[in-house]
Amino acid sequence: MAGKNLVEFTRGRLLSSTQEADELVFEPGRRKPPRRVTIAPEDKILVSREEAAQLLSISQRGLDYLVASKRLPTRRIGGRVLIPVADLRMYARCDHPERIVS
Repeated sequence: MAGKNLVEFTRGRLLSSTQEADELVFEPGRRKPPRRVTIAPEDKILVSREEAAQLLSISQRGLDYLVASKRLPTRRIGGRVLIPVADLRMYARCDHPERIVS
């Protein structure tokens, strides 16, 4: 029987994995972890450097040069560097014929 999925019938319910069996057991002291909600980058107020680079279709290094040269503003929350989506949209609306790296 090695490699086959074991199926058992418990409390009138068909169980196919140990995870489902664990869900049937009630433990009053055990809390469920909070659910993570994913939000599209366009709907966020601030995005990470990686998301900002993807939105502008440039590399992360190119984005770092824009931030270092003060062409793109950032916000710091804790140790994270975040870029406002509104500023990304404003930057993307204009032409930038000059090279990012100078």
